[in-house]
Formats: sequence, structure tokens, C-alpha cells
Amino acid sequence: MHVKVLDEKVVRRAKQRGLDALVYAPHFVRLPEIRRRAERFSDDDLLVVPAREVFTGTWRNRKHVLAIGLDEPIPDFVSLTGAIAECDRQDAAVLIPHPEFLNVGVTEADIRVHGDVIHAVETYNPKHLDRHNRRAKAIVEATNKQAFGSSYAHLRGTIGEVWTAFGASIRTEAELVERLRAGNVTRVVHRTGRHHELRRRMEFAHLGWENSWGKIDRLVLSGMEPTHPDHDAYDGRFDDISVY
Repeated sequence: MHVKVLDEKVVRRAKQRGLDALVYAPHFVRLPEIRRRAERFSDDDLLVVPAREVFTGTWRNRKHVLAIGLDEPIPDFVSLTGAIAECDRQDAAVLIPHPEFLNVGVTEADIRVHGDVIHAVETYNPKHLDRHNRRAKAIVEATNKQAFGSSYAHLRGTIGEVWTAFGASIRTEAELVERLRAGNVTRVVHRTGRHHELRRRMEFAHLGWENSWGKIDRLVLSGMEPTHPDHDAYDGRFDDISVY
């Protein structure tokens, strides 16, 4: 809860690691496409839940919000308040990944402001350094939010390194949303040892690529993002909360 990659190898690794479900939320992909791909890779042994990690704010200072259970698309590059209000309107589960991490994390102050509609905050992420995970746990304790953990896998090998446990199996997207909104997370679990530390370093190194060449590729070579609020797919519905 959650991953950025999804294919046959990811599904096979998730099953080998004993996972029951994956939340799939790739960057800059519209919800209908995410949902189609999630359905394609779901089966009786592994539920793949579609979700959106919404980039709120500008490229220079963006804050990520993970929304699970959306019925309608939400673009990136909208205000944090506008994005959370739209998630709340759709009765989605609103989760905060990597709080206060670099320039992409929601702050403790933001969580307090929007506390009534934020359901969980991430306390363990392989891309974090140890101090980031400690800070995330302190934020959860200070705001009295439930914790969740995520492999945040941009690389296939990180699947199953971190997971969030519930008291009972989850069979549908609606069940996951209901349990998150009700505060039914049991515990956050992660692997340990040299292999796990190697995976963490690889994911952190990938972050450097993603924020250098990966960003240039998207901003300069690709043109307008598919999830930009000005894209024709949104028909101007989010002009009032767009930051561009």
C-alpha cells in the first residue's frame, strides 16, 4: 500500500511474499487507465486496488495525497485543500504518504488542519532515511492518526518489503476503503537485514533519477501531463483549484 509498478513479475513476487492485495497508484496516469490495469492483474489470489497519488501544489513544492476508492478522476497540480475536499466528496480513504519528506510531503500542520478527513499517515517507507521514518512516527503520535506502511515500490524487487496488516482478509476495494476509514489497521510490518537495507538504498537512488532525468523527460520532452488539470480529459472542471 502502495506500488508504482504492475506487471506479471510484480504479481508473481507479491504472491511469493504472501501478500493478499496491492494498492496500485502510478504517477501521472489517469484513474480509468489505472483501474483497467488493476482489474487486468487481479485474480482470486491477489487483489489489485486502483488508487491515485495526487500531486498537490506546484512542481517546486508539491505535497502528495494517496486517495483510495475514487469514483471520479482528480488531476495533479491542484491545491491541497481542493484535492482533499474532492476526495472527501467521493468518500475515498485519504492517506498521507511520506509526510514531511523532502519537498513532496504533507506537513504535520497540514494533517492537523485536514484531520477530519485524513484517515492514515505512512510511518515506514523504503525511500526514507531512518530519521524520516522516526519523524513520520512522531507525526502519527502527535496527530493521533492510524499508521500505515508501504513498499512504495518503483522497482519490482521492493514488492513485499513493507506491508500493512489488517485483522481479516480484504477481498474488495470497498472493504479496504471501509477499513481504512474506520481505523482498522492492525500493524505495520517490514523486513530487516542486509537485503532489505540494499532494497532501501536502491529505492533511494532511484529517487535521484526520478527527480533529475525523469523530471526533465516529463516536463520538457513529454509536453502536458495526462493528469494536468488543463488537459482536455478534465474539461475545465478543476480550474478553480488548479495551481497552474
